[in-house]
Amino acid sequence: QVQLVESGGGLVQAGGSLRLSCVASGRTFSNYAMGWFRQAPGKEREFVAGISWSGGNTYYADSVKGRFTVSRDYARNTVYLQMNSLTPEDTAVYYCAADLRPFTSGSHARSQYGSWGQGTQVTISS
Repeated sequence: QVQLVESGGGLVQAGGSLRLSCVASGRTFSNYAMGWFRQAPGKEREFVAGISWSGGNTYYADSVKGRFTVSRDYARNTVYLQMNSLTPEDTAVYYCAADLRPFTSGSHARSQYGSWGQGTQVTISS
C-alpha cells in the first residue's frame, strides 16, 4: 500500500496559479502511474490529469487541457499539478491517487486507482 499526502491548495483569484504536490511513501513510487482527481460540492469526483509510471505519457481532462500540467520527481517521490489560468469552476477538493497495478500508462477511471490522499482544497474567487 502507498500513502499519499497532498499539499499546495489555497484561495486564489481567477486567472491565478497554484501548484499542488503529492508526496508518496510506503511503496515503490517509480513503478506506478499517478493521477489527479477533483470533487466539487454536490458533484462526482472527476479525473483531472494523469502521468504514466515512466513519466513519458501525460493526459488531461478536456476542461483543463492547456492550463494544467502534471509532472513527477522520482528523487522526491512527488507528483505535481501545476494549475494556471484558474477559474471559479476549478474550485474543488483535489486528490492524488496511485494506480493499482505497476508499470501502466495510467487511466482516467477512478476504479483503476487503489490509493488516495486526503485531498487539498482549492478555491478560486471571481
